[in-house]
Amino acid sequence: MPHSALREVEHEIIVAAPSVDVYRLIAEVDNWPRIFPPTIHVDHVERGEKEERIRIWATANGEPKNWTSRRTLDPDALRITFRQEISAPPVAAMGGTWVIEPLSATESRIRLLHDYRAVDDDPKNMEWIDNAVDRNSRSELAALKSNVELAAAAQAEELLLSFEDSVRINGSAKDVYDFINEAHLWAERLPHVATVKFEEDTLGLQTLEMDTRAKDGSTHTTKSIRVAFPHHKIAYKQITLPALMSLHTGYWTFVEHPEADGTVVTTASSQHTVVIEPRNISRVLGSEAGVPEARDFVQGALSTNSRATLGHAKDYAEARR
Repeated sequence: MPHSALREVEHEIIVAAPSVDVYRLIAEVDNWPRIFPPTIHVDHVERGEKEERIRIWATANGEPKNWTSRRTLDPDALRITFRQEISAPPVAAMGGTWVIEPLSATESRIRLLHDYRAVDDDPKNMEWIDNAVDRNSRSELAALKSNVELAAAAQAEELLLSFEDSVRINGSAKDVYDFINEAHLWAERLPHVATVKFEEDTLGLQTLEMDTRAKDGSTHTTKSIRVAFPHHKIAYKQITLPALMSLHTGYWTFVEHPEADGTVVTTASSQHTVVIEPRNISRVLGSEAGVPEARDFVQGALSTNSRATLGHAKDYAEARR
C-alpha cells in the first residue's frame, strides 16, 4: 500500500519581545482565545510537567472544528511540539513545532512548522488544508506579534477589561443552561434580541449571529462561535465585533448548590474579557471620550444584556421547578 503524501510547511515572523515571554504566551493555552483569532476555546484533558493533552475548538477556513492534541513542552530549548490525536476531516494527520529563537534581549524569531496529510490523499482535501494552514498560520503569527508587543506596551493593561455578572436562581443548572443553550429561541424569549441565526452542525459547536437592540433603539449585529459543555458551561468568542472592541471572549457558567431543605439553587454567571479598540473611540463616543469612557460604555452595554439574559433565564428555570 503506497505511503500517503506528507506535506511540510513553515511560517515565521519576527517580534519585538524577549523569547521567554513569547514562549510563555504559547505554552499557556488559556491565553489562546485572546491571542489567536481562529481559537475559540481550549481545555486541558491531561496535564503533566512537560507533556499534556489539550482539546482545541477553532475555525479553519471560517468553519468551526475541534480536535485533541498532545504537546511536549521544552522551555529550555524554547520549543513546543504538537500532534493531533484525532484530526477533524478533511485532515487525516497533523502535527508540528513552535520554535522560538532569541535574536537579541528584546527581539525573537517565531517559526511555526506543520506537517500534515489529507483524508484519502484527495487533492481537493489537500488544497483545503493548505489554505487553512496557511491562513491560520499567518493570522496566528501576526496576532501573536501584535499581542506580545501590545503586552509590552504601556497602554495594554488599560485596554484589557474583564468582568462578571452573577445571579442566584432557585432552580436547576440544567434548566438555566437550557435557556442559554437554546439561543435559536432568543428572539422570542429576550426583548433585547431582534433576530437570530443559529447553526449547530456538530453537537455542542454553535454559530450564533444576532441583532441586538440598544437602549436608544438602534440595533447592532454580532456573530459568535460557542462551545457548549452540558450543563455547566458555554464558552464563546465573538468573530464579528462592535466598533469599540478588538476582542471579546467570554463564558456562561452554571453551578448548583443543594440546599438543606432538599431544593437546588444555581449560581449562573456571565464572564466577559474585552480588548478596547482605541482607534474607534472618538468616532463612536465623541472627540472628548478616551479609554476610560470606552471601558465604562462597553462594560455597561455588555452587563446590561448579560443581566437581562440571566434575569429571563432565572424566570424560566424557576417556573420549571
